[in-house]
Amino acid sequence: MSSAQHIPLGSLQVGQMARIVSLGRTNRSYREKLLAFGLTPGTLVAVERVAPMGDPMELRVRGFALSLRRGEADTVMVVRA
Repeated sequence: MSSAQHIPLGSLQVGQMARIVSLGRTNRSYREKLLAFGLTPGTLVAVERVAPMGDPMELRVRGFALSLRRGEADTVMVVRA
């Protein structure tokens, strides 16, 4: 896969699915928090809902719902599934 295919998770729209490729540069504690939420490379993620003003977005990850702000989601790089 080329890096041109890698997009930020926050750019996905409702109903789209993607596979996590990597976590971008962020502070260590936040990176660990994302990993603890199950956002690990290879994991499938689906965008379930987005708040009326576009922030936060609700994701389906490993069978549970996770809400992230778009800025937070932009630190996660994905490829569309």
